[in-house]
This record gives sequence, structure tokens and C-alpha cells, in this order.
Amino acid sequence: MLARDTVRLETLRGMVAAFTNELVAKSRKPDEILSDEDALSVIRRLAKQRRDSIEQFKKGNREDLVAKEAAELVILETYLPQMMPREEIEQLAKAKKEELAADATKKGLLMSTLMKELKGKADGGMVREAVDSLF
Repeated sequence: MLARDTVRLETLRGMVAAFTNELVAKSRKPDEILSDEDALSVIRRLAKQRRDSIEQFKKGNREDLVAKEAAELVILETYLPQMMPREEIEQLAKAKKEELAADATKKGLLMSTLMKELKGKADGGMVREAVDSLF
């Protein structure tokens, strides 16, 4: 606040509001504390909203709003654990494909198995792209 970093301030205030909304949605008191897992899921949801907004604003040629959302996304990502790189996801997907002896008809099974293993460690879009590249 003293540094007058309005983007950071607005992002953090929005995050606190999202935490409170999550507590209320779970029929708990707004002054209770969220578990770490719940807090991370809220931050992931906020980051996903920013990514979707950036995509939509780019389609609408609103570069001013793209810059604002990108700045907020950078701040939110500092509170998220580091995601797996694409190469590791592809290696795991290949290994799991061989383990399950999956072909194109078992693509959904492979995808769901990988998502269960990589929950919170990898972006779902990257996992989907890695599985799609195998078939």
C-alpha cells in the first residue's frame, strides 16, 4: 500500500475476497481460515480466469486490458507452486501409454489417469496437448 503498487494491491484484495467467498460457499464463517489446498484451488481458479480474460481481450484487440490482466496473472502465479515442464509431462504420458497399452480408443482413460497423478503439478491444457501428440 505504501509503495502505491495499485495492481498488486487490487490483486491481493481480490484474492482475499475470493477466499471469503469460498468460505461462505462452503457454509463456513467468513473469518475462518481456509486450508492450504482450498486456498491453492482458489488461486488456481483466479489465475485461470485471468488467462481466459487475456485470451478474450486479445480477440477483442484490447491490449490495455491484456496488459492489466497479465500483470495480475504474474502476481497470482507467485503464490502457486511451480508447474511441471512440458517435456516431463510428455515423458510421463509416453510411459503411462505403454503401461496401459492405450490406443486411440483409450485416450480418455489415459488422460484421466494422468490428471489424477499430476493434479496440482501440471496444467491440464499441457497434459491434454501431450496426450493428443501421442495419438
